[in-house]
Amino acid sequence: MTKNATVKTFATETKKILELFAKWLYRDKEIFLRELISNASDALDKLKIIGLEHPELYDQDESLKIQILVDKNAKTVTVKDNGIGMDFDEVVANLGTIARSGTTDFIEKMQDMPQNVDKGSLIGQFGVGFYSAFVVSDRVVVRTRRADKDAAEGVLWSSTGEQDYAIEKVQIESRGTEITMHLKEDAREFLESWRLRKIVTTYSDHIGFPICMLKEKAPDTEAENKEDEDAAKQVDAQPEEEVVNQASALWTLPKSKITDEEYENFYKQIGHDFNKPLAWSHNKVEGKFDYTSLLYIPGQAPFDLWNRDFKRGLKLYVQRVFILDDAENLLPSYLRFVKGLVDSNDLPLNVSREVLQSSETVDTIKSSCVKRILDLLEYMADSEPEKYAKFWETFGAVLKEGPAEDHLNKDRIVKLLRFASTKDQEKQTVSLQAYLDRMVDGQENIYYVTADSKDAALNSPHLELFQKRGIEVLVMHERIDEWLLSRLTDYEGKKLISISRGDIDLGDLGLDQAEKEAHEEAQKSFEDITKRIETVLTDRVKSVRVTERLTDSPSCVVADDDAMSENLKRMLKEAGQPVPDSKPILELNPRHPLVERLKVEQSDDHFADICDILLGQAILAEGGTLPNPSVFVKKLNALLVSP
Repeated sequence: MTKNATVKTFATETKKILELFAKWLYRDKEIFLRELISNASDALDKLKIIGLEHPELYDQDESLKIQILVDKNAKTVTVKDNGIGMDFDEVVANLGTIARSGTTDFIEKMQDMPQNVDKGSLIGQFGVGFYSAFVVSDRVVVRTRRADKDAAEGVLWSSTGEQDYAIEKVQIESRGTEITMHLKEDAREFLESWRLRKIVTTYSDHIGFPICMLKEKAPDTEAENKEDEDAAKQVDAQPEEEVVNQASALWTLPKSKITDEEYENFYKQIGHDFNKPLAWSHNKVEGKFDYTSLLYIPGQAPFDLWNRDFKRGLKLYVQRVFILDDAENLLPSYLRFVKGLVDSNDLPLNVSREVLQSSETVDTIKSSCVKRILDLLEYMADSEPEKYAKFWETFGAVLKEGPAEDHLNKDRIVKLLRFASTKDQEKQTVSLQAYLDRMVDGQENIYYVTADSKDAALNSPHLELFQKRGIEVLVMHERIDEWLLSRLTDYEGKKLISISRGDIDLGDLGLDQAEKEAHEEAQKSFEDITKRIETVLTDRVKSVRVTERLTDSPSCVVADDDAMSENLKRMLKEAGQPVPDSKPILELNPRHPLVERLKVEQSDDHFADICDILLGQAILAEGGTLPNPSVFVKKLNALLVSP
């Protein structure tokens, strides 16, 4: 600075912002480069817009770019652009004052917050990215000249980021802005070219302007031995410049200009996946909110999909600038397998995770992304059943979380669900609509059975009556199914009924008159026996009754309509969760020889052993466990050898 420089004091709000930056904001120091590149990109965008009507502003320099220059001797990093630039008043307004509505009130509220509150992320919503330069610098120098001003109207601004700044008019020959940061001792890592390049490719790879750095030269031993040292010096005096970023955002291109191969390669880049995606949806929305989404359904699940610490969410860009790698607010949890990005023109560059949780813009984008994914899945289910079957095999269990999590889209999600059934046992390919379409005449409900494995479900004794009547039963054998069924109680007016819960009323498909009379007779003939069994098993069962749901098995256990299923209780126990104290109902097949033997058994001990065996094998048939398996085995062996 010269003696003509004017020293000005920062506005009160600016000083407080700088203090907060030092304490809370941008704890990841590398973010400073993202912010300055973003500002430079904005300056270039403004020049392009104004230049449409005033092409003379280009002054024969139409090659718009951003440069990053490193001077290891001076320990400085400079970010330079040839955009619109600023005049004197704009520098004072933009770099000396934060004239944003509500800033003072916001800062006051922040200062009253507890020490452990993440103030840094909250203040990120304010457009003050330039001041992040002071996180890595003990002095910042800005040289700028507005494109429509003469060279003598250039501005030199300098500050240590404390109380004041110096500013003066200087001669600057070219338009644009350059920001030079004198790095602090603990920020000298940013003098390394590879470090800066990594930041650019991570945060600003898709900025629409080339971001240039001097090309790194490998050691050239042959050049060192050349006799013509003057020639070598001449080459060194003119180092080559190279573009570090891609400088083109694929998602901003028209879909008609992008090939499937380009979509697939881009997915591999952002999804860190060697495999091709199963499908994708690319959409640009313009209106109240402007944003672009590019969403992918992977071809295979990540190994940690069910890990509690699994990082989910879409990549978030704001005006092509990378903001977050896992913006989980843009998709609900049941779509956590989706990869891709959203690029918004309406969110602030400093948007924080907290702001994302309470933003109308984010809510709108989230709703749209959900719709796009469900549209894509519906198309696959209707038009590409083989592809959808592959999707369901990979991510179906995750999608089953949807009906409980997303009430607004519950009906759409339910139509996408697939299950195995007694008529389609190999894979989960049966939709609820397909089940309805092939229900037998007179069937009023949708029936299902739950177990901890497909084999256990398909061999459940509860299926016997349904198989006899030719009624299809859905097979639920995944852990998520119990959670799903607690929220999915009906479909298209048909109730979903568990065949292992309460009494089963098949209506016209149930017992005929002769069977009803036979059942009533069996109830009467076993009345004393069931009471005797209840006495023996009083601590283990709620009640005992004869049933018509069994045709081959001697016994089964069922739960009351309002009680927790045995399968769910088992799952909770395995997870170390408390389980409500409830007893099952033991049902007996009055035509089975083992049950009939109870009528003639005279020994109380043998009678009790048979009761234990009937209950134990019913529990085992449900996939349950016994409190004392060895005792059960001894009683079973004794029964087998008894006359």
